[in-house]
Amino acid sequence: MRKQFAMFLVRWVFNSFGLWVASRIFDVGFHDTNATISTFLVAGLVLSLVNSVLKPIIVILSLPAILLTLGLFMLVVNGLSVYLALKFVPGLDVGFGVAILVGMIISLINYALSAILDIRNNPREKYQS
Repeated sequence: MRKQFAMFLVRWVFNSFGLWVASRIFDVGFHDTNATISTFLVAGLVLSLVNSVLKPIIVILSLPAILLTLGLFMLVVNGLSVYLALKFVPGLDVGFGVAILVGMIISLINYALSAILDIRNNPREKYQS
């Protein structure tokens, strides 16, 4: 249980970092009015909660579209989760098209995080023959 909570906290921080990076990259489509560090931390927390609670339900409901597009519809699902999360956070606003791109950036950051944490957790098991 502690490990899961620790991973949730780490993902929360990296989601917040990903949102901050995306707001700097997509300055045109990402409207942050007086966004501070606490705004991005709250947005990262809301995004982590949306990913934990709503995203599995959305994935199950959109499974036919995901299978039909060979997984590419997951980009839309990630964008939808970012879009929904940022609608709950005051001070941050993003269009749906930019939300898909923000979801791609956050997915890349989380992928890199997972790869780094897997190597650090199991260095002997992974490289032994």
